[in-house]
Amino acid sequence: MIEADGTVAFWSREAAALLGHDARDVVGTPARNLLSGRHYAKDAEPQGGAPGGRVLRLRHRDGGIVDLWVRLLPLSGTSAVLALGMTVEELGAWSDTTSMGRSILGQDFWQVALLGPDLRVTGASPAARSGRRLRPGEEDPACRMALQEGEGTGADLLKQVIETGRPITSHVLREPRPGRHDTYYALRAMPLHDLKGQVSGALTSLVDVTDRYRSARRLDILYQASRVSMGSLNVEHTAQGLVDVLVPALGDLAAVEIADATLRGREPSRSVHGLRGDYRRIAAKNAHGPWPADQVQPGQLLPPVPDQPGFRRLEQGEVLVANDPREYRDFLGGAPRGNEVLPEGLRASIGAAIVARGSVLGYVQVYRTRQQQAFDGQDAKLFKEIVGRAALGIDNARRYTAEHRTAVMLQNSLLPPGSATTSAAETAGIYLPAQGEASVGGDWFDVIPLSSLRTALVVGDVIGHGLRASATMARLRTAVQTLAELDLGPDELLTRLDDLVQRIALEAEHPDTTGASCLYAVYDPVTRRCRIASAGHPAPVAVLPDGTSRVIPVIPGPTLGVGGMPFEVTETELPPGSVLALYSDGLLNPLRDTYRDPERELAVRLADVHRPGRGLDETGQHCVRRIRSGLERTEDDVTLLLARTRSIADTDVAQWRFPSDPAAVGRAREAAMDTLQGWGMPDQAFATELVASELVTNAVRYSDGPIGLRLIRDRVLVCEVTDTSDSQPRLRRARSTDEGGRGLFLVAQVTNRWGSRYDTSGKTVWTEQSLERE
Repeated sequence: MIEADGTVAFWSREAAALLGHDARDVVGTPARNLLSGRHYAKDAEPQGGAPGGRVLRLRHRDGGIVDLWVRLLPLSGTSAVLALGMTVEELGAWSDTTSMGRSILGQDFWQVALLGPDLRVTGASPAARSGRRLRPGEEDPACRMALQEGEGTGADLLKQVIETGRPITSHVLREPRPGRHDTYYALRAMPLHDLKGQVSGALTSLVDVTDRYRSARRLDILYQASRVSMGSLNVEHTAQGLVDVLVPALGDLAAVEIADATLRGREPSRSVHGLRGDYRRIAAKNAHGPWPADQVQPGQLLPPVPDQPGFRRLEQGEVLVANDPREYRDFLGGAPRGNEVLPEGLRASIGAAIVARGSVLGYVQVYRTRQQQAFDGQDAKLFKEIVGRAALGIDNARRYTAEHRTAVMLQNSLLPPGSATTSAAETAGIYLPAQGEASVGGDWFDVIPLSSLRTALVVGDVIGHGLRASATMARLRTAVQTLAELDLGPDELLTRLDDLVQRIALEAEHPDTTGASCLYAVYDPVTRRCRIASAGHPAPVAVLPDGTSRVIPVIPGPTLGVGGMPFEVTETELPPGSVLALYSDGLLNPLRDTYRDPERELAVRLADVHRPGRGLDETGQHCVRRIRSGLERTEDDVTLLLARTRSIADTDVAQWRFPSDPAAVGRAREAAMDTLQGWGMPDQAFATELVASELVTNAVRYSDGPIGLRLIRDRVLVCEVTDTSDSQPRLRRARSTDEGGRGLFLVAQVTNRWGSRYDTSGKTVWTEQSLERE
């Protein structure tokens, strides 16, 4: 502060810090002493200047020069003046800031507004005043705009800025005014601070981004539609994903109807002459709650609609837009139940046929009830692109459905009946095709009756899925049945089967993907023993009559097709009434991620569902119920074969050993006749006497070791003769002059079946005669 005589009356701390002079050195001295030789620094005047002041050059205590902008203000009631000053640098920054503020509020492109803490307008740019009709003292209309993403309004965002002092960027708001619902703005806001550093309001910028937002949204919708179309091979899933994309992006409600032929995988029609109850609504969505109860529900057929010229346009891939509900009613042609496809409050609709490769697969319809704007040309182009992509996905799903059903039908036709009963076991098999979008695999099971009342149990799994896997499975199953008729041991049978798979691989287009796993088990009800060999297949599980379960420790060999490795045979005893479970890998897959020992967990589950008196089929259904219901997922086929073992009573088996001597023929005959007499079977005496005589005679003639004879009584009468010879018995037609060669011919005439099998010590020739048990 300077007195009228030019002396300094007051010197602030800020002045002392600026020029280096203490107040006691300056107060009372002439203010002129602070000036340098050149008082006025015109060249230091900042660009734009500042009204009411000038730049002076003052002397610093250390001798330097300080350029200071100074303004003199008279003090009321006194002759003194107040000298206010700031450095030229500070003045320049202040000038830039005020200039920027004036430019922002003066431009007419951005809608910029200054808001107070109550969100009322304190200043606005011309664009904001005209575009949003901003008036000082009124609330900013942006406060009432809804957030496009998420819940809330613009007011919620601005309150957040004022409360936290943090700016916000790029939030999209939607215009709430009627007729402008499809207008979008990008909101940015930053806090304003007063001289005390407190938030005193907010600076907002609102830019119309409708065109840019629409473009981005269209790209996003197309991207989502592409993912939906190509993300599933299930028609229903693809259709539901389509309506999820369309609502609420294009409308309030959407529905997809598919021709029944498409759903069944058949070739759909290339033209639509009205609706005759052959289109089914399979997907629907309402953005505002459940699907209206008065409309056709998902799963129901559409009501009949007479043929209209509009159907020809649909067949050609046109999009039908109806911005007046009467247009849509006209399209329905006065259908009696047309109100079932006209939602209440309909304002506009857009629809198109799902056309792929010239065939009409179905129809897509979008309705606007609460959204007030009409569909325009851009909406029609976007909708056509979406439906076109969906058509490709639905057609792929239809073709997959056709192949899947063919593969399932082929697979089921190649598998044996689910239940079977032999003298050795009661069996039940279950086959579940692969879940989800995996095609049918090459799993199979089989129950093969063998000689001497034995039964072979087989489960296999071909690598891969689809028709090729089913065809390979058919070849392997046929091969197993043929090899089983040769009465080969489990290890020898798998070795022969391995050779076959290697030959199949040489014929295949991709040899590396050809292979299979297989488990072959032979159960003998006389000895109650089961011989098992595995080619890379999971070990079987046994539930014993006392309710305990165990995994049979089978030594797994390589999968079929590898070659060069032997297969080991595991032999185990199974008491009568035991349940043996053979299964494919698909039954274990859901357990692998949860249990360290999935085979043991399966054994525990099998023991839990096994109940005395419960049928095998019911037991099997309980084993797979979690997979069938979807509680457990597997991408592979599931095959389960259960066998409840039986046994032949010791009283129904008679066996003898004779030396290799001609006298053994008579002794064998007598032993057989005595046994049949004791069993009360006189009707089989003649045939059995002939069989025993001829077979023992051949054994004496062609072997030099002991000869065994065994009779087994069950549903058939089995007669076996065992010797140490490896010679193959052959049936031949003897000439009238031959002295021999008629033995096996006679045996074949008096029995139902006969054959021979080999083991490590020789061969066994066997016959079967049918019996009627009392």
